[in-house]
Amino acid sequence: MAGSVNKVIVIGNLGVDPEIRDLPSGQKVASLRVATSEQWTDKQTSERRERTEWHSVSVFDPNAVGYAESYLHKGDKIYVEGRLQTRKWQDQNGADRYSTEIVVNSIGGQLIGITSRGQADEISQSDRPNLSDNTSASINDDIPF
Repeated sequence: MAGSVNKVIVIGNLGVDPEIRDLPSGQKVASLRVATSEQWTDKQTSERRERTEWHSVSVFDPNAVGYAESYLHKGDKIYVEGRLQTRKWQDQNGADRYSTEIVVNSIGGQLIGITSRGQADEISQSDRPNLSDNTSASINDDIPF
């Protein structure tokens, strides 16, 4: 279908350390679990409420996988940009199951760690990965405004 867009942007916290796996092709993939939360006040009870949504993320871009493996940890706030993809698989009983995840590829995907200035200062500029356009990066570099 011409003119369609499949783009997802999520800003949330890592629920666990990134899981790095090797595919049979030799390519590495990073699996992430990202939590996003919304808060509101219940109009009837005036109680604060919160709902957390968990997102599965598969990172295939080699630079972003290396960045996740070296620099991201449970609890870190991250920016993820990718596309939604639903996979069909069968469980142990042979029943069809479906999983929807955010896929981060080299083209059109991004994985950015969002850290406080204090945390960013712990990683010297020379220790940061050399990243090409449209891949992982730290947003703690000098902002021109």
